[in-house]
Amino acid sequence: MSGSAAGRSEEMRRRSDERGRALLDALLEGRSEPGLAARAAIGLDLPEQGRYAVAVLRGGGGGPAGAAIQADGLWFFRQERADREVLVVALGDRDPAALATLLARWCPGAGGIGPVADGLSGLGAARRLAELALLTCPPGTAEVVRLEERLPAALLVSQPELSARLVADVFGPLLELDPADRALLVRTLDAWLECGGSAGRAAGRLYCHRNTVLNRLRRLERLTSRSLSRPRELIDMVLALDAFRLTAPQP
Repeated sequence: MSGSAAGRSEEMRRRSDERGRALLDALLEGRSEPGLAARAAIGLDLPEQGRYAVAVLRGGGGGPAGAAIQADGLWFFRQERADREVLVVALGDRDPAALATLLARWCPGAGGIGPVADGLSGLGAARRLAELALLTCPPGTAEVVRLEERLPAALLVSQPELSARLVADVFGPLLELDPADRALLVRTLDAWLECGGSAGRAAGRLYCHRNTVLNRLRRLERLTSRSLSRPRELIDMVLALDAFRLTAPQP
């Protein structure tokens, strides 16, 4: 092939890649032009109907690079957006949980994965929900989570004004404490919840006596005017804890 022919071929390939990326961008933005998904399927050489996942990574993935790449048996299509990286993944019959494990190895920061989209036309909604999943990762963390694992927290971050009111209403007196004292009570509540409401197991995790855990929890109940033994009030406390964790400044 002559140099000019090779150059024309390379230019055609570059333009084709650019068109494919533009079509992928349009899908991720949720545009619903007639025939858009079909044109994208041709431009990206993907089935219009199929199982796709969208992941949004904070700070970039550090893994798959370029417009499209195959890794671990999956096809990834990568788009950069400001300080975030968006990955469209052709899942085939793979479990999204396996994708989360894979991305956790690549991503230096946090990441969110939306629900599986049944076709290219669903990428816009999957991207928006992946953004919500990412917002459930507190600042400073480096975890990759699926929306299905964080639905209550996703509800909170989707309504920031109501979340702030929830924290103020439930944790108001707690917020007035010395930061170290407040952190101790919050950490105790978190450990107790993680241990299924077992004060003994929470004490082992916190390296203190079981009675110390119980005393801290009773103090927390007095401050919040809520009982951890009443299911509805416990729900208030759990949701307020999630909202507080997502909005509290990091040390």
